[in-house]
Amino acid sequence: MPSADFRSPRLFVDAPLSADATLALDRNQSNYLGNVLRLEAGASVLVFNGRDGEWQAAIAGGKRPDRLVLLARTRPQDALPDVTYVFAPLKHARLDYMVQKAIEMGAAALQPVMTRYTQASRVNTERMRANVVEAAEQCGILSVAGVHEPLALVKYLDTRDSARLLIFCDEAADVADPMLALAGARDAAAAGMDVLIGPEGGFAEEERALLLRQPSILRLALGPRIMRADTAAVAALALVQAALGDWATRA
Repeated sequence: MPSADFRSPRLFVDAPLSADATLALDRNQSNYLGNVLRLEAGASVLVFNGRDGEWQAAIAGGKRPDRLVLLARTRPQDALPDVTYVFAPLKHARLDYMVQKAIEMGAAALQPVMTRYTQASRVNTERMRANVVEAAEQCGILSVAGVHEPLALVKYLDTRDSARLLIFCDEAADVADPMLALAGARDAAAAGMDVLIGPEGGFAEEERALLLRQPSILRLALGPRIMRADTAAVAALALVQAALGDWATRA
């Protein structure tokens, strides 16, 4: 696959992409290109929609950019590994950080779950989606992760696909070596993986008991130190991607 171009501005557009197509810019996009980046007609940008790969486009318009003309595809569409990041929401800036890092680490979907000790009582999913798009724009990612509405932990466990491997990040896991714990899980991960990080107050006893009764569950320790939830997100997804995801070497 060609290497990503990190010098040209990248813009997410929710429209079909094809050669010679013309795309209208909304007010925010026009302001970003014209007033923030100070680009003029004829300047080149990269666009993607999560479906049709990445395209080079030329800015068009009068005093301000108002449309893009697609020129050529620069990268074909790829697919993210089937990893859903399941987490107890945090407050404000730390949630923004966690969402952005989960996208950079290759999560294909985000599922907030509400637990007894969850810090945030409300979740702004539109803000989460904006953070998903921004992270994809900045990091050369072509696929746009899905953002699901929050569910109570019990509801999530009742409705999730039980064929998927549930990777429960548990400081009390029996196997202290996380890579050893993941080593034998490749077959179980074939149907997809849900990586679960709990709240910083931990799970209530009844929640832990419910989790441990789930089919196809893998308890994953994250090392000898206690991490904040946003740090644990990066650590857990790095381990999973290295052992079972698209960082792993395939035989």
